[in-house]
Amino acid sequence: MSTEVRKDWDTYFMDIAYMVSTRSRCSRRHVGAVLVQGKKLLGTAYNGAPTGVPDCSEAGCMISEEYELVVTDGQEEMVKKQRCIRTIHAEQNLLLFTDRIDREGSSVYVTDEPCWTCANMLANSGITEIVFHRSYPKDTGKVTNMMEQKGITFRRLENYQPPRETMMTVSN
Repeated sequence: MSTEVRKDWDTYFMDIAYMVSTRSRCSRRHVGAVLVQGKKLLGTAYNGAPTGVPDCSEAGCMISEEYELVVTDGQEEMVKKQRCIRTIHAEQNLLLFTDRIDREGSSVYVTDEPCWTCANMLANSGITEIVFHRSYPKDTGKVTNMMEQKGITFRRLENYQPPRETMMTVSN
């Protein structure tokens, strides 16, 4: 009889999200997302260029710079945000390749905290929970606030350890 401890569901589904992320060819970050209803896996997706279009590893990143006014403790600061616009985010691909009916009442496990755009899309998708591992501090405050307003459970797996074979070096 085996004495091996079985993984909890959060670890199981986040492990799958990290495995899915290994399909990404983005040089900046590999992101994976999975759609789960109850204990049933309904879909997976990762970040990358549209199907049939050269990705960042082939054509280079298309970096867009934006500036955002952030107020912290009454102090205003302009924060520069850089993002690649060649890549469709994992959460966006997940929404593109799953059906609305499947998303109703479901959870999304994603390796990284959703950016503002993805959070907006997820908020309108019918899901009731987002579980993530790595934080995205640039958008955390406003995304957390919106999820509270929508009544969507939004939680980070603090002590989670991704499978070793899924880890990559993230460039800035």
